[in-house]
Amino acid sequence: MTAQSREPADLPRVPIRLTVQGELASFAGATDWLNSPPLTTAGLRGKVVLVNFWTYTCINWLRQLPYLRAWSAKYSEHGLVVIGVHTPEFGFESDLGNVARAVRELEIGYPVAIDSDYAVWSAFGNQYWPALYFADADGLLRQRHFGEGKYELSERVIQYLLAEAGSTDAPGPLATVDAEGAEAPADWASLESQETYLGYARTRGHASLVPEKPHLYSAPEDLGANQWALAGDWTVSAQASTSNAANGRIVYRFHARDLHLVMGPAVPGTAVRFRVLIDGQQPAAAHGVDVDDQGYGTVIDQRLYQLVRQPGPIADRTFEITFLDPAVEAYAMTFG
Repeated sequence: MTAQSREPADLPRVPIRLTVQGELASFAGATDWLNSPPLTTAGLRGKVVLVNFWTYTCINWLRQLPYLRAWSAKYSEHGLVVIGVHTPEFGFESDLGNVARAVRELEIGYPVAIDSDYAVWSAFGNQYWPALYFADADGLLRQRHFGEGKYELSERVIQYLLAEAGSTDAPGPLATVDAEGAEAPADWASLESQETYLGYARTRGHASLVPEKPHLYSAPEDLGANQWALAGDWTVSAQASTSNAANGRIVYRFHARDLHLVMGPAVPGTAVRFRVLIDGQQPAAAHGVDVDDQGYGTVIDQRLYQLVRQPGPIADRTFEITFLDPAVEAYAMTFG
């Protein structure tokens, strides 16, 4: 069965062929739910369902989030159900309190399935953050999209499936999104740095890390493009680098408008002060939303922090963050 077999003359235009790609997988493996009682595939029959796999520190998902909010707000009264499936990448993202805080602070109002055991992820055969799965009112998967982008196409698919289900009053114009902060679209034209993990299991760009024991590191005078270094007393685990003393530093040679760092206090409930420099100078107008113009900020929660947003011009620059207090866990740098 294909979308074209369902009275195409009466349906909105969609620039792709929507074939049946299987059935909507089960949510039975979810360990908890936020914003909703547990949802089932049987209970969702008659609704168009958009399933979004996410994890709250993923910059690619954060840039997709404004569209998910907009689609849920615009089409929920016309038969669309958006379901966010939160499948953690880092250990702290398995903490229900952390996810609930993120849902609240990021103003997510649609249902969220907590997938800390990867059961829903496995049921869908998913491999990506973010990922979108579109199911029709008969519970059949009709479209998938992995990663950012193609927002107009995704919304056209929603409109098509709603019309196919019998909705006659779904709004026609596409949603307008005006994203700010870390949710703003990346500056793809100038983006030459890629996600860099700071644990030994998946890192790159660091010459030598000592796994699982305290080590006194020193940063070289010069770093090549997309190389990074630690300075001071750090312990590097599979997922993160943890500072053991005050004034631990991370240095990175990057080329991008934005720089983010996924980090949090190693001791819950504590705060870790830090300062950011760019090419040895205070960031001024290039500071991110989590830093003031002199480069100062504080790590309180385990989340993504936007540390740099350059007004331009974009060039190779040296980022340096010094943690003025001990005991911070740094997981990954991302760029935009």
